[in-house]
Amino acid sequence: MAGVPLTGGFNSDEDENNYDYGPESDSDEELTRRPKIVIMGQKRSGKTSIKKVVFQKMSPNETLFCESTSRITAESVSNSFVKFETIEFPGQLDPFEPSFNPKQMFDNCGAMLYVIDAQDEIEDALKKMCTYISRAYGINENIRFECFVHKVDGLSEETKMDTYRSIFQQVQDELSDLGTEAVRITYHMTSIYDHSIFEAFSKVVQKLIVQLPTLEKLLDIFNQGSNVEKSFLFDMSSKIYIATDSTPVDMATYELCCDMIDVTLDISSIYGAKEGESVFDSNSSASISLRTKQSLFLRQVNKYLALVSIVRSENIEKPGLMDYNFSIFKKGVEQVFRISNRKLLQKQKDRSLVLPTPPRSSGASN
Repeated sequence: MAGVPLTGGFNSDEDENNYDYGPESDSDEELTRRPKIVIMGQKRSGKTSIKKVVFQKMSPNETLFCESTSRITAESVSNSFVKFETIEFPGQLDPFEPSFNPKQMFDNCGAMLYVIDAQDEIEDALKKMCTYISRAYGINENIRFECFVHKVDGLSEETKMDTYRSIFQQVQDELSDLGTEAVRITYHMTSIYDHSIFEAFSKVVQKLIVQLPTLEKLLDIFNQGSNVEKSFLFDMSSKIYIATDSTPVDMATYELCCDMIDVTLDISSIYGAKEGESVFDSNSSASISLRTKQSLFLRQVNKYLALVSIVRSENIEKPGLMDYNFSIFKKGVEQVFRISNRKLLQKQKDRSLVLPTPPRSSGASN
């Protein structure tokens, strides 16, 4: 089946290097607008290791020397397209103590992530998780609740499934006893020693991106027009994919795409970047041929994002068509975020124009 060129009426005079997703500055006002992910879990469950591997590029083996977190840590993820704030609670602290102002924190919370150590006793951890989820749900019903069943790299597939079923059933029973059975929790089997932690965090972050359905449709249109089998829209610095097309995600394909990003950045840092410049710029692109008669190709979308796709080699017969369709896709992504940002700015202006009602006069009439 031959590919077809895409069409679209987009502005070409806009700056294509920055789509302004999330606030750029670190002012108090801007930080309050950022999506917040609250991370909890028992002591030594792997909370800090997850953050360092995903957002600070730390090697998994180096996390063995990380000290246990003894205080609340709030970090802003700002060196990537996905700008949000993570708040990590040590296992020994109760996040609902009045001194922590839990109402304000969970009112502004986009997702609550609880980490369970699959290689440790989980009874107490599950009870504490359900209690925290129930109380957070009472404050804000719109929070996305995520459970990372972590450190599963040392478990067999059968043990993984048994652990998953046991956790799911215990959590459902516990929430029912607490009267919050309406809560929906998403479970992820994760490990920092493979790509499962990146895929799990990708799915968490996607729930905080309101433009996700539109991005998925754009990727579907690009795939159909270019005979592409699978496409991901990646944040290059963290390897989190903020969107993919509507076809199911195959872990092997996702790992290939992550490896391609690593190869591209490593080669660019050696041969393609001048001193003091970013290794990923508006001219970045790469393609790799696989022994499976498939090809991977990477194209820059903006200074943070890249489109990584897998396509059968015989379908790359018209590179000009694919480049043209990509240019239309790129402008479409730009327009999606610009429209959203204009709406956000307009809402802020509208709120600033609302004047408070003047107090009534208390003076007596003569």
